[in-house]
Parts: sequence; C-alpha cells; structure tokens
Amino acid sequence: MTNGLAISVLDLVGMHTGESAGSAIARSVDLAQHAGRLGYTLYWLAEHHSIEGLACSATAVLIGHVAAATKTIRVGSGGVMLPNHAPLVVAEQFGTLEAMFPGRIDLGLGRAPGGDFQTMRALRRDLHQTGDEFPELLEELRSYLGPAKPWRAVKAIPGQGSNVPITLLGSSGFSAQLAGMLGQPFAFAAHFAPEYLYVAAPIPRAFPSERRVAPALHDGCSAGDCGGDRCCRPPLVYNPSATIPATHPQPVGGIAAARRFNGGTIAGL
Repeated sequence: MTNGLAISVLDLVGMHTGESAGSAIARSVDLAQHAGRLGYTLYWLAEHHSIEGLACSATAVLIGHVAAATKTIRVGSGGVMLPNHAPLVVAEQFGTLEAMFPGRIDLGLGRAPGGDFQTMRALRRDLHQTGDEFPELLEELRSYLGPAKPWRAVKAIPGQGSNVPITLLGSSGFSAQLAGMLGQPFAFAAHFAPEYLYVAAPIPRAFPSERRVAPALHDGCSAGDCGGDRCCRPPLVYNPSATIPATHPQPVGGIAAARRFNGGTIAGL
C-alpha cells in the first residue's frame, strides 16, 4: 500500500437474513483465511449478546476456531466486555488460546455491556455497575496474565506468565486516559462516537512513553469515512453488516481483492 497503512479485520460474524449461525461462522473462517493469504496481520472478533443477526456472543470460542483454521494471522477480541466476565475466566480462556497458538493471540477489552438491560441480567452482571469498576477488573486480569507471584493463592492455569497483549477499547476519554496511565495500546470507536475522536486521540500520548506499546492509538471509523484526513493512522474501519478492517503496524496489500471477496464492505485506502 502506497501510504504504508495496514488494514486488518474486525468481524461481528454477521448473519444474512435466514442464514444459520454455522454458515456465518464458516464465512468468517473463509474471510480470515483469505485475509491471511493477502498478508493481513490481525483478525479481531467482537462480543455482542442477544442481537439478531450477530453470531459473536462466544468470542473466545470463535477466536480458537479461526486461529485453528489459519496459519500466521494474529487472532483476537475486539473486544471482550470485561465487566461481563470474571477476570480469572478471561485469563484462563486467553491463556489457553495463547498456549494453543503461541504468539498469535490478542486481547482487546471494553467496559460496555455488549447488550441491553435484560441481557445484562441474564449474564449475571451486577446491574449497579457503572463501568467505573473497569480499572480494578483490568488490574486483576493483568495480574493473572503476568508473572507468577508466590504469595498468590489463585492462579490462571493456563494464563499465568503468558503476557497476552492487551488493547483497551473505548468511545470516550475514560479508557484513553487509562491506556495512557498503564502504557497499553488504545482503540477508539470512532465508528459510533466520531465527535469524540479528536478529544480522545491525544490523551494516551500525553503520558510518559517508556511503557507505551506502539501504535498507541487505533482509530475506528465507518468504511465510507475512511481515508484522507478524516482518520487517524493506522485506521480501524467499521462496517456493521459483516466484517471490519482493523489495524496493524506493518504494510499489507490486496484491498481490491478483499473488497471483492467481502461484497464491497472494505474501504479502499
């Protein structure tokens, strides 16, 4: 690509009208394999619950399925909604994935419910949660994935010491500030909060960079908006109908072929 931008894929596993979940998942596997052959380096799968037309409720299971069907492309979550899950369970799931597919697993984390009030109740999520608990949950998760501590009674096995790469997702300044404080990469959801992009984008870079993982910022935007000066670099291009190009800091090509493969959902950059 002439501008050096890399485009990868974030997939909601969208189902066509009347299509089965199995068929949609098979199409996602086909897309991941196709993206890998084109040189894409990252394939993320979302987490949504109780939404007609989306088959991405069991994110970790999908990641394992896609990773097993591909060879080199990194596979991860975009993202796991951490307040829906016990941090220990997330650490065990992604620690297991990392053990099965070493060096190919990413863990993107968000703090939204991923569904409505009734779905939150069904997930046994604390209905009094506001999202302010996210830093505490994140720190617990990071401790399970980090180096083993002799004094820790509870351990994530697999998971402890795996150091699965974490990216924080958000559509406001909250997660951007947290990412800057912790030195974690940050992905901004400009596809549904474009008005906050230029407010949140500088926040992670305002913190000391010693621990920051490059690129510090991923920008999510609608496929029709991507290009020129309207996106940060590198971009995370969003299309709610099926699949979403994401980012990775290495040049790739084949956008026209990917566009044809995916029915025109991928924007040319």
